[in-house]
Amino acid sequence: MQTQQIPVDNGVQLAVRRYEPAGAPRASIVIGGAMGARQSFYEPFAQWLGQQGLRVWTFDYRGSGDSRNGASLRGFEADLFDWARDYEAVIDAAKAALPEQPLYLLGHSLGAQLPGFLRRPGQVDGLVSIAAGSGYWRENAPKLRRSILYFWFVLVPLATRLFGYFPGRRLKKVGDLPRGVILQWRRWCLHPRYSVGAEGDLALQSYGRVRFPVLALSITDDELMTLAGTESLVSFYAGAPRAVERIAPADVQARRIGHFGFFREQFSQSLWPSTVDKLHRLAALTAVQHADVPHTTA
Repeated sequence: MQTQQIPVDNGVQLAVRRYEPAGAPRASIVIGGAMGARQSFYEPFAQWLGQQGLRVWTFDYRGSGDSRNGASLRGFEADLFDWARDYEAVIDAAKAALPEQPLYLLGHSLGAQLPGFLRRPGQVDGLVSIAAGSGYWRENAPKLRRSILYFWFVLVPLATRLFGYFPGRRLKKVGDLPRGVILQWRRWCLHPRYSVGAEGDLALQSYGRVRFPVLALSITDDELMTLAGTESLVSFYAGAPRAVERIAPADVQARRIGHFGFFREQFSQSLWPSTVDKLHRLAALTAVQHADVPHTTA
């Protein structure tokens, strides 16, 4: 594993980790993390992918994880569009470093939402979405739905106004987030059409420019996302070949997977190898990505 800094804009430096295979890499993968999840969370999975002959890139969005650089988030300017620029800066670096090989995205939760805002989606050959959905509160999992309105209408506005950012670590909710990120995310989650509804036609057009295949893995015991939410998100990528697959704990002889479990090492002999198989499927889909491929649920 190698660490580096990637400049983005306005002096922002992203903390990036690159995992190299033993031989020549046969593809690049950029892992886009979930809201509040540090890139270190994905390290075991990234190392494993490297052992499969893939060059893997992880990063922390500006103002989070190692990209926070110890700075206070009070007054820190960043929103979700900035985070999409961060994502794309890593994609640019990955593509420039290995221009002749395919480049795939593996997006966990938020990491599968932001690719709809890429300015240069043509660099990408496919997206595997894991435990991701639209985020609209009525499509949240039942247990979360019972408390989410308190979160959005009481906790987030009060805490953000008091601290100048969302102190999620102190509250044991999501993680510390810049003010612009949490308030924009709130607006998305309260709109029935999530980001494309809250941001209007430009967002819808941005998602519509995506042509790379999208394969979404929906976890049956996900405590945050539902199948309905996943299907909503996938529908935003209206111009792309796309499919949704359901994964249940029983499929891999496990008691639980949940929203974060996919990346735990207990699944290194089951879910992880199947992901490489799915990347091969994306490669095949890429060859016919301009065909009219219907949305399916498996």
